Amino acid sequence: MSKKPLTSRSWLACLPLIGKIFDKTPVVPVIRMTGVIGATGGLRRPGLSLAELAEPIDTAFGTRNAKAVALIVNSPGGSPVQSALIAQRIRLLAAEKELPVIAFCEDAAASGGYWLACAADEIIAADASVIGSIGVISAGFGFQDAIGKLGVERRVYAAGDSKSQLDPFLPENPDDVKRLRVLQDDIHTQFKEWVLERRADKLEEKNHKTLFSGQFWTGRKALDLGLIDGLGEIRTVLRERYGDDVQTPVANKQKGWIAKKLGLDSKAGFSAGLAHGAFDAAEERAFWNRIGL
Repeated sequence: MSKKPLTSRSWLACLPLIGKIFDKTPVVPVIRMTGVIGATGGLRRPGLSLAELAEPIDTAFGTRNAKAVALIVNSPGGSPVQSALIAQRIRLLAAEKELPVIAFCEDAAASGGYWLACAADEIIAADASVIGSIGVISAGFGFQDAIGKLGVERRVYAAGDSKSQLDPFLPENPDDVKRLRVLQDDIHTQFKEWVLERRADKLEEKNHKTLFSGQFWTGRKALDLGLIDGLGEIRTVLRERYGDDVQTPVANKQKGWIAKKLGLDSKAGFSAGLAHGAFDAAEERAFWNRIGL
């Protein structure tokens, strides 16, 4: 059997460095967003924040031959500020690079997790994924009786009438709760505006009250409600669209040498991690518990 002669283009493609320039294999870089949104996370895994995701986002959108960018979202929510910052960075680069963004929801894209998913042009979930929870929640404890039983005297000194509002060691103040409600309503409005900006043409107005009530649904029901665009998983969907040879490199944040050897986050030290690890784990568990996972 005769072999095809190598053209100048195919010959150059065989060279390790130059070959990358001529390689036309379709690529869909992946940004994985797993966990609680915010500064929490502990020794091994920090929370999702723009500081942690800026590098992977830039890497993904700067990938040669990229046909799209995929987001893998698996989050029960967290900080609305970080949710907004991450989503804005994704939309900025999507417009700049003219690349479509596809979100793939795993166990959950709830609350802030759904905020992140809405940064995509298309949202795909599993049948049993938890989707929605478009609302705002604050939770805490009241220790005003416990502190007296323990015989502890608490001393607080503050300048500003509202500086000690929502103090868990004082009886609940109705004025403090009222101010908190105003804050929550404002954030909830921002959340709703973002969802409507991204998916207004897919959400029936008659369902808005239910959709924005804080409820959440399975992927199947979320599809009926217009919260997502389809059901499936990343490998199957991307192969169907871009071919069996599509590459899906995961864009990761680079770690320092010590972090690589020990499997730790590059910013987490032993003392900080051990001191806060148990608390962070409990806090993260509470976020997942809110959606029954």
